[in-house]
Amino acid sequence: MGRAFLLGMSLWFYGYFNPAYLLIIVSSVCINYLFYLWMSRLQQQDNNKFRKPVMIFAVAVNLGIIGYFKYMDFFIENVNAVAGTDWPLKHIMLPLGISFFTFQQISFIVDTYRGQVPKYDFLTYACYVTFFPQLVAGPIVTHDELVPQLLDTSKKKIDWDNMAKGFYIFALGLGKKVLIADVFGGAVNIGYGNIATLQATNAIVVMFAYSIQLYFDFSGYCDMAMGLGKMLNIDLPLNFDSPYKALNLADFWNRWHMTLGRFFTRYVYIPLGGNRKGNMRTYFNIFIVFLLSGFWHGAAWTFVIWSVLNGLLVIVTRMFKKAFDAMPSVLGWLICQVYFSMSLVFFRAARTRDAIDFFKQIFHLNFTSIYKNIMTAFATPGLKFLLDGSALANSLPLIYAAIYYVIALVIIIGCKNAHEKMVAFKPNVRSLLWTVVLFVTSVLSFSGISTFLYFNF
Repeated sequence: MGRAFLLGMSLWFYGYFNPAYLLIIVSSVCINYLFYLWMSRLQQQDNNKFRKPVMIFAVAVNLGIIGYFKYMDFFIENVNAVAGTDWPLKHIMLPLGISFFTFQQISFIVDTYRGQVPKYDFLTYACYVTFFPQLVAGPIVTHDELVPQLLDTSKKKIDWDNMAKGFYIFALGLGKKVLIADVFGGAVNIGYGNIATLQATNAIVVMFAYSIQLYFDFSGYCDMAMGLGKMLNIDLPLNFDSPYKALNLADFWNRWHMTLGRFFTRYVYIPLGGNRKGNMRTYFNIFIVFLLSGFWHGAAWTFVIWSVLNGLLVIVTRMFKKAFDAMPSVLGWLICQVYFSMSLVFFRAARTRDAIDFFKQIFHLNFTSIYKNIMTAFATPGLKFLLDGSALANSLPLIYAAIYYVIALVIIIGCKNAHEKMVAFKPNVRSLLWTVVLFVTSVLSFSGISTFLYFNF
């Protein structure tokens, strides 16, 4: 596939959501390429005096762009709250995936300063930034992972094995999103729309429903990106490695959104000193990384609280590593999953007040039956076709919900992840039928517009 054609299709894909986004991403690409040329020229001139200031300025410009589009209203709201002012909000449109393609370019700028980037023409650079499978929700790809593949002429030929693998993984990701994540999302929306009436049982059901929704939503997108890349003979880095199989939160964060973790490790944690300056400095550096991760996810204090909660337990896990390692595996897994699911209440809640009210519903310990309107969110056409009219009619809503929770748990714990499946994939009639059935079922199950949750970040 020619790079010009790939760039055109990537920009069309991005602009399809909103043509106004194109001006932002094209401007961002052009500005950062000029910074790259500037630093490359300074390097050729062996002018080390100005290379670092240019790099800092380039990073500041990128962060300023994110700050304006993503955090301006958040800043105004907090200034108004603290200072008693009444500045009007800007209601700025948040460009799709701006955090992803900006962080990707920041990594490129810093690597250029470090002398790790060879000479790239503008077309190659633009294709690297805008490569559509991972443009709007990651993974965050480094230049050395993607650019050599884009320049490899052998990858321009159709590889039918890669096409089969890619379509299989794409269908798998689409199924995760449509057939599982969106179903749990229906129950989550009902629950968070009626927090005051939940009571303990329903709050717990909704809390774990969101944990499952987020898992399959993000996992599904990562699979689809990986599958699309494979169909184009491009191998994208692993971004999601069965995090819910982790036995502690430190291991969990090594498996979840791995390329974002890698970004913060390379460009924040290690420059701050990493683990080279004693335990207290290490814990501080970890805390900073998680704090920044919270702000990266969204302009709200709920995301900051969520990130701080996770950062604190990761620090505790490192401080008492021997004790955590000595725990029975089941206990370690339960602590990790329950703690993370509880932290996600802040991640999902629209306001901090809503999250607190949600926890009040749980800790009042007023256990009741599960509300029927929450359970009916799981009444998909397939289950209704199989079970309606049976002798269990009165219990069907509960059965629907139980089936989905069991299926989700079996997939999370007992199945290989998409990368493992892709490695083991063999094109045959059975895999073809499975792929087609999964893809068609997913398409026929579209019930409305439901974007991926990470599109918001």
